[in-house]
Amino acid sequence: MSDKADDLKLFREAVKDAKPLKHERVLLRPSPPQPIPHQFIRDEQQALADSLSDVYIAAHEMESGEELLYLRDGHSPDILKKLRRGHWVIQDQLDLHGMLADEARAYTAEFLNQCKKCGIRCVRIIHGKGLGSKNREPVLKNKLRNWLMQRDEVIAYAQARQVDGGSGAVVVLLKAR
Repeated sequence: MSDKADDLKLFREAVKDAKPLKHERVLLRPSPPQPIPHQFIRDEQQALADSLSDVYIAAHEMESGEELLYLRDGHSPDILKKLRRGHWVIQDQLDLHGMLADEARAYTAEFLNQCKKCGIRCVRIIHGKGLGSKNREPVLKNKLRNWLMQRDEVIAYAQARQVDGGSGAVVVLLKAR
């Protein structure tokens, strides 16, 4: 026998009791880390901030004195009547008391996003009466009016009934999922 044949015989003798490994894929080197889309994250944050602007003015907002009323085009005026009378059960609420405008804007956007995800239809947002503000005017009330009109999921809003907060709160009807 040649050296090659002897080597093969020795090898087979050495591995005769060995059992084959299962066919699992084993990575010999770790995969490279996934890139972090920093610009995408910045763009998303800016879009959220821009989604609620303080300078938005809608041509189809309705007001009667200081009372907030709004109905998106294409919806029945009966919706406002029902909203003002408390027809829909308030499913969640957001209290903006004591917040600065930028903070309130971010909370409002996040709150509406969560409501949309959860399928919540009717909410109350408490903006306060402005008694603690510099000029004792409802700053957040006026800003909230503009923010809500800019959100596509907002069908209508109306000043809350007295038992629900009166002129310090607004009841908002949102689109169904």
